Amino acid sequence: MPEAYTLVGQAALAPLNTLGVAATARWLAEVRDAAAIPAVLALPAVSGAPAMVLGEGSNVLFAADFPGLILRTAFATVRILEDDGSTALVRAEAGAGWDALVDWTLVRGLAGLENLALIPGHVGAAPIQNIGAYGAEVAESIETVAAWDRQAARFERLAAGQCAFGYRDSVFKREPDRWIVTAVEFRLSRAARPRLDYAGMREELAAHGVTAVPTARQVADAVRRLRRRKLPDPAVIGNAGSFFKNPVVDAALAQRIRAGHPQAPLYPGGDGRSKLSAAWLIECCGWRGYREGDAGISTRHALVLVNHGNATGAELLALARRVAESVEQRFGVRLEPEPRIVGARW
Repeated sequence: MPEAYTLVGQAALAPLNTLGVAATARWLAEVRDAAAIPAVLALPAVSGAPAMVLGEGSNVLFAADFPGLILRTAFATVRILEDDGSTALVRAEAGAGWDALVDWTLVRGLAGLENLALIPGHVGAAPIQNIGAYGAEVAESIETVAAWDRQAARFERLAAGQCAFGYRDSVFKREPDRWIVTAVEFRLSRAARPRLDYAGMREELAAHGVTAVPTARQVADAVRRLRRRKLPDPAVIGNAGSFFKNPVVDAALAQRIRAGHPQAPLYPGGDGRSKLSAAWLIECCGWRGYREGDAGISTRHALVLVNHGNATGAELLALARRVAESVEQRFGVRLEPEPRIVGARW
């Protein structure tokens, strides 16, 4: 089914990742129909080669060229599968833009994704990373994930409970060479239940005259304003958003840090543990605004690695490692990256 995909060799990846890192893929396939995925993977030229899916490239760092096949999902249909007047089941194919999906649901009076507005990337990446922001995680709204299982060579439907969702984690992230997400089904509500406890949310709403219970649209608009103020635009300077996860530590370590730094932000981390702010830890180590050549840390947010022009993936990775080492030396806390690192180990 050649009309369902296109395949090119020696593809430049700099335009396909938001860090703007120069790298080359041996093969690049744009797939316009999920049903064509098995055929593409079976092509003689690419059969047996490593393969990875690349959406908007907003959560990846290429530390080297990719020696195999990059798959780009270009199927992007969104539709309501069922609607009982109270909740609706929305199916979005993997290639749909995430923020466009948030708007699509809001226009139709559906709530649940509003706190996740303006997160870059495609729908297919959302369950892999279990994207989250402003007190919400996408796992809370996911009912089913459809995916191609490369190990079993068949299409599967995984209920939310089978996806092993965790903090910025899932079975799809743990087994990246097995699963190719093709669509996600979301259970969304027609009655908004605003999540406003994240720092700055209530203040942002109040600043725009929202003093009553906000609508889902008002929450999404507030989130977008907050994100635009805090995070640099990849169209202006290369970045992959938050580069480090907020570390979850045992209560004893959290309290030792709080004892030495009473202003240290602490949040519940589950199971008696505490979640720390990676941005605060990095800023305490003096990294915000740091630059070495074209690799640097954003002046706007300490959690964001930036490419000022021609930084290589290896240079950005080396800087990220130095940042993490300094945090561990000072606080005894290990930082882990959010983006997928291709061509190197963390």
